[in-house]
Amino acid sequence: MRYEGRSHRGNLEAAWCFRTVRRVLVRRNNFMATTTYPVESERCAELRRILEERRQDMMVEVHDRMRVVRAEGNSATMHGVLDSVETSEADIQDELEFSLIQMKAETLSKIDGALQRLKVGAYGNCFECGEEISEQRLRALPFAIRCTVCEEEREQATRKSTTQERSDLEALFVDFAS
Repeated sequence: MRYEGRSHRGNLEAAWCFRTVRRVLVRRNNFMATTTYPVESERCAELRRILEERRQDMMVEVHDRMRVVRAEGNSATMHGVLDSVETSEADIQDELEFSLIQMKAETLSKIDGALQRLKVGAYGNCFECGEEISEQRLRALPFAIRCTVCEEEREQATRKSTTQERSDLEALFVDFAS
């Protein structure tokens, strides 16, 4: 497979991620063959290293949090009866821990997706417009799937949608109160 500007999906590839290198093979009978193949650029290799480090850190955090939650759950049941306030506080704490674990697991999934895109040569391009995501953004958020412009547009659309839903609910309550 050669990486010369187009991927198997027809989108422009992150050309900065791969470069073509030639290797010359020499045989005894003076026959020479030339083979070209893609090689990861230094920048791409560094981003892969960053992703893999973040993945490892995230896995350790998830496992540690799960271990703590299990240990706290076991110790709470072993220490006796809890009153309603203590039970409520314990439930809230459990929900917070679960939410944190879930958030870190989602980040881990995004990192795995970025590593897969890197593997197939689709890493570094915006899913919305197809333009290259800036290296600065990828260093800050290596699993980013949108360029800054498209991400801002998406966030504005989400805020607008949320605002519209709120105003619809407010109108419903005003109509109901009348």
